[in-house]
Amino acid sequence: MRMYDLIKKKRDGGVFSRQEIEFIVKGFTSGEIPDYQMAALAMAIYFQGMNIEETVNLTLAMVDSGVRLDLSSIPGIKVDKHSTGGVADTTTLVLAPLVASCGVPVAKLSGRGLGHTGGTIDKLESIPGLKVELSLEEFKENVKRYGIAIASQTEELTPADKKLYALRDVTATVDSIPLIASSIMSKKIAAGADAIVLDVKVGQGAFMKDLPSARKLAQVMVEIGRSVGRRTIAYITNMDQPLGLAIGNSLEVAEAIQVLRGEGSQDLINLCLELGSAMLVLGGKAKDKEEGKKKLKEALVSRKALEKFREFILAQGGEGRVVEDLNLLPQARFKESWLAKEEVYLAELPAERLGQVAMKLGAGREKKGEKIDLAVGLVLGGKVGDRIDKGKPIVTVYANDENRLKVALEELKACIKLSSTPLPPLPLILEEVS
Repeated sequence: MRMYDLIKKKRDGGVFSRQEIEFIVKGFTSGEIPDYQMAALAMAIYFQGMNIEETVNLTLAMVDSGVRLDLSSIPGIKVDKHSTGGVADTTTLVLAPLVASCGVPVAKLSGRGLGHTGGTIDKLESIPGLKVELSLEEFKENVKRYGIAIASQTEELTPADKKLYALRDVTATVDSIPLIASSIMSKKIAAGADAIVLDVKVGQGAFMKDLPSARKLAQVMVEIGRSVGRRTIAYITNMDQPLGLAIGNSLEVAEAIQVLRGEGSQDLINLCLELGSAMLVLGGKAKDKEEGKKKLKEALVSRKALEKFREFILAQGGEGRVVEDLNLLPQARFKESWLAKEEVYLAELPAERLGQVAMKLGAGREKKGEKIDLAVGLVLGGKVGDRIDKGKPIVTVYANDENRLKVALEELKACIKLSSTPLPPLPLILEEVS
């Protein structure tokens, strides 16, 4: 087999066999296939696509490029969750302890943020002392002992995906459904979960901008999961506005704690109840989603989920008192609100623009490895359709640089749209794919 011939085959619309895909992935991982040939193949895939069998084989070849995490020694059905990324998407910080408190083990490997979307690992690093770098043995032991672990992705899992993603990122081949699906699902399968719940974001603040593309991606990922024996379900959710009210690392941790106290963004609570109930059903702890939601609500009211979050923090070396005292989180030096001059309604909260404003304050990174400011960001006064009373904040900016704060307020006043008349709220959950 020659890589030249395989590039030509896909360029002309051919279909790869399992053996051809394994040859490509092994050669690229080992360095025998150079970046320039893999970049050419990625572009050919971008234009010609892959059928479901090719996509499944690519996924499994990337899984086999590294180690598979074996969670079989941990009692119960292990359920993982993945979001395709969005703004103010604090779901994992609420969902993992909430589901774990109901008896379903949650083993979650997460990543850092890039661009206008936040990363779970960056958010967790806002908690003083919390360790996100765990060995695979430490990770497994925490899931076994506490029912929950959230750690950064290890180099041992799916090295082929890491190499290929880095190449796609600089060759304009990121937004290919088979390449996205195989990238996401290879990591989920390698991480060892028995069942997977997917949150596919769609809208101007998401990677998938339109519903047909989001639906296709969800269908492909569900099919990959099913084909390898993982019970998989996907939800398509709206990212035309931020999910929660807080955008920024420590601010989002604070909001997650508020939600676990029974406060915070209603959209964030509702999405966690929807995804969490599916996780309880897949994990065998609820006969249907209605029973699952009832159990989750009980865990919130009783503060059992909040205590599980504290237990998780302590297990990974963090300061457990943050669940009572949010001032232990990193604090910004400057804070200023845009106040409503009269009663108004929020008409448009463009998620991508708001994420970019937070990034410019220092809450996000444009390039991998850039240092971020954990304290800065934005807190919205509500969601689309909500009324803001006279004198109340439309948005509050948290900054460590006064000039950046002033620029951020100007940008926010230009992109947030207001209305003098009531507007309907935006839908949250658009479709279920299973």
